[in-house]
Amino acid sequence: MPLYEHVMIARQDLSSTQAESLIEHFGTVLADNGGKTVDTEYWGVKTMAYKINKNRKGHYAFLRTDAPAPAVQEMERLMRLHEDVMRVLTIKVDAHAEGPSIQMQKRDERDSRRERR
Repeated sequence: MPLYEHVMIARQDLSSTQAESLIEHFGTVLADNGGKTVDTEYWGVKTMAYKINKNRKGHYAFLRTDAPAPAVQEMERLMRLHEDVMRVLTIKVDAHAEGPSIQMQKRDERDSRRERR
């Protein structure tokens, strides 16, 4: 099955437990349609570059999935219809990266950045 990575932004006025339950809800939608969630990460509340629906901040979540295309399409459709979800980005990848994403790593652990002067 194809591998996908999804980033979702939920409204800022949700609690963190509500945002994490949204992640679980969409994971079960994917599982019901024949896919599986490989990994999920809750990135927390972050400030956005511009306002979306009069919100300056949002709950960011990251999902790594292994699912057929119809299951991903159904999950995206439900995400776009859900009133608490502001934006969704889905990318098809060749392989999932090992370990936590860049957002979850500490600044000291990031090897690819230059040293500051």
